[in-house]
Amino acid sequence: MTRVSPVAQSVTACSETRLAVPGMHCAGCIAKIEHGLAAVPGIASARVDFGAKQVRVAHVPELMQTDLVAALAQLGFAAHPLVDTLSTNDETRKLLRALGVAGFGAMNIMLLSVSIWSGAAGASREMFHWLSALIALPTIAYAGRPFFTSAWQALRVRQTNMDVPISVGVLLTTAMSLYETIMRGPHVWFDSATMLLFFLLAGRTLDATMRARALQNALSLTHASAAEGSIIDANGVMRRIAAAEMQPGMSLLIATGERFAADGAITSGTSQLDTSIITGESAPRPASVGDKVVAGMLNLEAPLTIVITAAGEDRTIAQLAHIMTDASQSRAKFVRIADRVSRIYAPVVHILAALSFAGWMMAGAGWHEALLIAVAVLIITCPCALGLAVPVAQVVAAGRLMKNGILLKDGSALERLAKVDRALFDKTGTLTMGQPQPVNIDALEPEIAAIALALAQASRHPLSRGIAKALAETGVQPAEVTEINEVAGTGVAGKCGDSVVALARPQTLAEISSVDVLIDQVALAHLTFNDPIRADAGRALADLRALGITSSIISGDNALAVAKVAGALNIPAQADVQPQDKIAAVRQLQAEGAHVLMVGDGLNDGPALAAANVSMVPSSASDIGQQAADLVFLGDGLAAVPFAVQLARRTQEIVKQNVALAIGYNILAVPLAMAGFVTPLVAAIAMSCSSLVVVGNSLRLLGGRR
Repeated sequence: MTRVSPVAQSVTACSETRLAVPGMHCAGCIAKIEHGLAAVPGIASARVDFGAKQVRVAHVPELMQTDLVAALAQLGFAAHPLVDTLSTNDETRKLLRALGVAGFGAMNIMLLSVSIWSGAAGASREMFHWLSALIALPTIAYAGRPFFTSAWQALRVRQTNMDVPISVGVLLTTAMSLYETIMRGPHVWFDSATMLLFFLLAGRTLDATMRARALQNALSLTHASAAEGSIIDANGVMRRIAAAEMQPGMSLLIATGERFAADGAITSGTSQLDTSIITGESAPRPASVGDKVVAGMLNLEAPLTIVITAAGEDRTIAQLAHIMTDASQSRAKFVRIADRVSRIYAPVVHILAALSFAGWMMAGAGWHEALLIAVAVLIITCPCALGLAVPVAQVVAAGRLMKNGILLKDGSALERLAKVDRALFDKTGTLTMGQPQPVNIDALEPEIAAIALALAQASRHPLSRGIAKALAETGVQPAEVTEINEVAGTGVAGKCGDSVVALARPQTLAEISSVDVLIDQVALAHLTFNDPIRADAGRALADLRALGITSSIISGDNALAVAKVAGALNIPAQADVQPQDKIAAVRQLQAEGAHVLMVGDGLNDGPALAAANVSMVPSSASDIGQQAADLVFLGDGLAAVPFAVQLARRTQEIVKQNVALAIGYNILAVPLAMAGFVTPLVAAIAMSCSSLVVVGNSLRLLGGRR
């Protein structure tokens, strides 16, 4: 939602600034930032991208970046230029260090606590308490900084956020434990404070890691185009400039083997292009004067000159990167079960602890006894079991998936995968192997096969690579062919003895997946190709139907090739689909109430993979495809897709049971603690037992067959 300030209508020319705001942790933070900035004179609008922890501000040019940072500081949020976020992972590294310290401290303090629970008394117990304090105080001071800093920034501008009650609970428990240690009391609760910090940091670290991955997806897509290029000025002088300096109307020369740095139209030259970044298809496409090209495409065979029509942020690939970021943001809005519960859980716990303290004080108990009861309430309701409800189930499920050749990259994807009712499949490299293979290679005569192998080995064309691989596997030895030359859009030719030999595209066939072997311009053999469908694709689609999931193909390949695969698998299909059309199709299905699973593999699938509710790619997918996806499956089969859905649905059942167990424990334990029947020690033991129950229930996911 975009907030518009009262001065918006008076702003005639706006600048736009993006700032990183890592201190945002909840919906309340979003509202404070958008409302607060909208009230600042000169700011027309403010929009928070919570998934990337950024805010996009439209403002008058007179407002500098430092002014916006200061305005956010007044609202209690530290901000810094976006470039810092894109170039470093400081926030994630800090959280990881804090998580490691909290885990180390919690484990050691728990070991000392076991000795006390086992019956240590007198001087031994006091020694263990002091040892626990010596470990806990620096651990809490260091590991708690992300929460303490955030809470202080909010409080000093008279605001609150979710880190305020967390900080109060941790500091109160620590202070009371230190007091009991000094006064030689029987109980301390350093273990509860450090363990609580550990679980809270685990969730926050996961959040930061996923946001960094979403940003990296967009960066990787942008970096797929050339960083610089050769510009030819009006006098014919060529110079190299950065892609960011290019402007529409410039003339750009693209050498063989170079990627396009800008969008444009070809003004001279003929070549073949690797267009997989847009279409996802491995087969090169011919390009000549007048054809449109897009940044990121690879020029394969001959130099080309283009006139630039779009550069910088206006390039198609840059727009796709923004689409991917926005799509990741919309998917990041998905709220996990435990998060929904904890929105109510945390404030209720603190209110109950405060009521316990006030009630016992009014009943005539001293402050010490009343505070002990309040601490017991805080400890017994420590959200360890609730905090474990989701991640433990996800860890067990991730291990089960890994044993079956599936890598789970985002634990929250299981919740989204469990709700899937529509599946969209890319064709090439997903439903098919993405490797064109000649179907009649055995029919070649030995002499012709040797010539074909020699020519194919000298070419980078996918069909040539298919011929070379197939012939090499049969033991054919290449003939002696010299003067080999590859001609864009035609084929590869050379001399064998006194004869001119060639692998060439048939002139009378429109089908690009075929090659003639010619000797002295006479076609002596005709090779046709097939991109084989994955062996278990039909069975996998049938299993998805049994799970109530409707599947279809959405591909950038030509209609003839797509129709062939769709007919073999008996599912509907869309062909000649651009990346923007794929993401539009995903959003249309989502608008109709569908939960979409996208299964693809190419650069062009990246935005759709990010926009879908959940996504999967094979291990052969492009780097950007693997980064954008939630799950990666190994091997040549598609059985991983229905198996992952089945396990995700079972995982969600376990998660709901875990949440119910955690809440049920608190419903029974809290009244006892508030009534004063539970000491802090018993509260700590009960809290630990509730966590063990949740872990044991999650381990049931290891049972069952694939």
